[in-house]
Amino acid sequence: MQPTTSLALAAAIAACTLATAHADTLKKVADSGKITVAYRESSVPFSYLAGSGGPVGFSVEVTNAIVDAVKKQVNNPGLKVEMQAVTSQNRIPLLQNGTVDIECGSTTNNATRGKDVQFAINYFYTGTRLLVKKSSGIKNYGDLAKKKVASTTGTTNAQVIRKYSKDNNLDFDIVLGKDHDDAMLLVDTGRAEAFAMDDILLFGLKNNARNPAEWEVVGDSLQVEPYACMVRKDDPQFQALVNGVIGGMMKSGAFEKLYDKWFMSPIPPKNQVIGLPMSKELRDNLTALSDKPAM
Repeated sequence: MQPTTSLALAAAIAACTLATAHADTLKKVADSGKITVAYRESSVPFSYLAGSGGPVGFSVEVTNAIVDAVKKQVNNPGLKVEMQAVTSQNRIPLLQNGTVDIECGSTTNNATRGKDVQFAINYFYTGTRLLVKKSSGIKNYGDLAKKKVASTTGTTNAQVIRKYSKDNNLDFDIVLGKDHDDAMLLVDTGRAEAFAMDDILLFGLKNNARNPAEWEVVGDSLQVEPYACMVRKDDPQFQALVNGVIGGMMKSGAFEKLYDKWFMSPIPPKNQVIGLPMSKELRDNLTALSDKPAM
């Protein structure tokens, strides 16, 4: 029994040491000569794949600016940058265990997640709505009583729509896709009547659909929520660097130009325009620089 106990103790000590090391991201990056950044495969227009190249999007460009600042901070212009795809379900665990060093995508900043990770300055605000086929005739949540409603595993939207169904006695049959593309496919193939998700992501998915004219975003907006980059908890130095980059972009006007590029101009792969002007909440945050979570 003694060898087993000793091995278990050694493993526990090693895990503790690893977790402590990971809390100092800049030291971890400097020592390893690399930084690993997360990306999403279908969070249009934030972080997504649009062809055979790497990920593109609004959040990807924010991440690139942060990586440039990290290179300067650790005095390594040749710092290796590794990309790691994440999903709604695994993004927080992969950040916590050190697989990725930062995640900037379409992640809602809320108090529950704030117990596990640290959020940077909020860079978008959104609310839950519905993506449906135009032919369905569905216009709002009441039209979905006792019907199948899709959402994505590991998202706040799944919780929001479940609570709304219960509070309003609508008895939704909620089915979950592993990612946004998968959830949209549930509707496209008739396995669900609507896809409940952040409205901006629904507009992006609609624009990139095989036939965008078949789809529409409908329904009241439920629960306005902020998006923000995630870093590991108890790492004030790295958090300050990330906030310095995002806050600097907001103060200089670079952030607004980047917003116009991805939300008001043609974007890949089909050169569709999402056409969503900056919300009042986001415009106010260009000055406030708040990281306040959703209620």
